Amino acid sequence: MSIVRLSYYLSLPTQSAETTRTHCLSPVASTSPQYRVKSGVSADLLVANTSATTFFRFLNANLANFLRKLFKNTLYNIFTLIFSHHTLCSLEKCVVSAENGSVLSMLSSKTFLNLVRTSRSRMSSTFAPKPAERTAQHAASIWVEFTTLAAETKAVNLGQGFPDSPAPKFVTDLLENLSKQPELTAAHQYTRGYGHPMLVDILAKMYSHFYSVQVDPMNEVLVTVGAYLSLYYAFLGWINKGDEVLIIEPAYDCYYPQVKFAGGVPVPVVMNLADGATSASQFTIDFEDMEKKINGKTKMLVINNPHNPTGKLFTRQELEKLAEIAKKYNLIVIADEVYEFHVWDKNDMVRLPGMYERTISIGSAGKAFSVTGWKLGWAVGPKQLLEPLKAIHQNCVFTCSSPTQMAIAEAFRLDWPKFLNDPKNSYLATGLSGELRGKRDKLAKMLEEGNFRPIIPDAGYFMLADYSHLKEGLKLASEADPDDFVFSRWLCREKKLAVIPPSAFYSSRAEKDKNSHMVRLCYFKKNETLDAAEVILKKLGKE
Repeated sequence: MSIVRLSYYLSLPTQSAETTRTHCLSPVASTSPQYRVKSGVSADLLVANTSATTFFRFLNANLANFLRKLFKNTLYNIFTLIFSHHTLCSLEKCVVSAENGSVLSMLSSKTFLNLVRTSRSRMSSTFAPKPAERTAQHAASIWVEFTTLAAETKAVNLGQGFPDSPAPKFVTDLLENLSKQPELTAAHQYTRGYGHPMLVDILAKMYSHFYSVQVDPMNEVLVTVGAYLSLYYAFLGWINKGDEVLIIEPAYDCYYPQVKFAGGVPVPVVMNLADGATSASQFTIDFEDMEKKINGKTKMLVINNPHNPTGKLFTRQELEKLAEIAKKYNLIVIADEVYEFHVWDKNDMVRLPGMYERTISIGSAGKAFSVTGWKLGWAVGPKQLLEPLKAIHQNCVFTCSSPTQMAIAEAFRLDWPKFLNDPKNSYLATGLSGELRGKRDKLAKMLEEGNFRPIIPDAGYFMLADYSHLKEGLKLASEADPDDFVFSRWLCREKKLAVIPPSAFYSSRAEKDKNSHMVRLCYFKKNETLDAAEVILKKLGKE
């Protein structure tokens, strides 16, 4: 929010019989950066959600022309502009005389002129380029609003999906050890562009086991800045303008804009959920509906497994049916598997059978080792599918952080033998999932005490919860947004508990409204955070 105090002195021609006037600006509407000019005295102007840049654009486009037409050759000058956050200048009672242009100011002439030049250059600029059309329709993501709201209200945050507990010490120790070896060139300088040799080597061994194929580390693994970038490379590398991409909804919200940036057309396939459902496994795909949406333009199918936001883990039968459809219609498959180690039993994670030749699989070090801030991901697939991704990568980021790649590689190399032969002592096989199951059960009980109906996840670290039991008694104000947005804002502002409205993961307004009776919560939080949330939910359940 910018507070603008605007005073300006208008010196009329000496022959004019009119007395000097002072005008001020006032907002037409508090939610819109539009203004009108009115007679009156100097006033403080509160401009909600308006930056200094927006304000000066208004001055340049409207006020200057208005005054020039009204007062012809009259000299005028802004003599007080004070911006909180975007301070451009501060002029205290500076007046430019119409007769001789002398400066009457408490400031020095030099300071005054510098400030005037700054404001004049900003006001007189006509530089207003238009952004690329592909970016024009993309609004701020849901995370911007609800992360900001959680911070402003100091709410207990179960909304955004990341652990707030300490990262695994054995992983951070590996990075610390590298930092203590400044002579180690391989750790502190550029490494191989497509992935550090240590990391792609261990990833190839792991995915050769998972997919029952021989993965070539030098040609069939690409390391990227987070899984996000692997996804974007895949869409940008394979989607041409007008190509259609099947996306199973609810879907993580980055899929749609990334497909559109690539020129593609997202086509939703909405999962059904039975009334009164209590398990994420009750989200089901209508395969007949999926096939009806396939045509000559359909090129790709996106499968997120384990699934965010529902927590669903697709069964072997479901994956076999998806594989059958992909083969029948010759589709490329994007397998977003960043939560692959967040399953209760390592054998629960089923990979697409016999699909390696047409699949780009995407993983995440941040998710695997609970270090989301390290931003390392990868794409695994046959050479011909990864070549377009590599072409983009080498001309985009070129290479990823060397020390984090080495630390993650060593973490995998330490844990992988345990994963295979000693799962009880493996972080990836049982350590991570054991911690998650306890927190899942704790949150489910808390939600029941708060009069929510939890939908128990099969995997991952998110849980949906139906708040319909609370809805009627709350009498929330009606807004243009779906009900879960209204409820989530109310819960954050009034009860200091931050959640995410899952209708954001649907594309059509009809589906948003149909699925606006739930909220999404992240339970991968430290005990103190969950305990604080429990207090809030218990109070809510008694109201």
